[in-house]
Amino acid sequence: QVQLAESGGGLVQAGGSLRLSCAASGRTFSDYAMAWFRQAPGKEREFVATISPSGGIANYADSIKGRFTISRDNAKNTVYLQMSSLKPDDTAVYSCAAVLRVLGTADWRSYDYWGQGTQVTVSS
Repeated sequence: QVQLAESGGGLVQAGGSLRLSCAASGRTFSDYAMAWFRQAPGKEREFVATISPSGGIANYADSIKGRFTISRDNAKNTVYLQMSSLKPDDTAVYSCAAVLRVLGTADWRSYDYWGQGTQVTVSS
């Protein structure tokens, strides 16, 4: 089992920045590809970014490319999502996920473990 706990969400004005963290415990963190997804009210869960177990490969959704950066610190068992130039459309609950693979996918159904999520609200 892998336990995931997100933090860092909050209220920010458009154009601002936030850094989300996801702390993992349980199994060997460095064996898992990690990802961030988000879900806005009334909308389906949306892929944001994924990172390989070593951190050497990252993939992003087109909607956030160039504004968000995913990273990880395997010594701290933590994955991050640095969000910049935030827009009201970025408002959502952001969740991290883990899968025992060399690289994650954009399909949320392929992930084995999920955190509870953290709310990000961007005001205009």
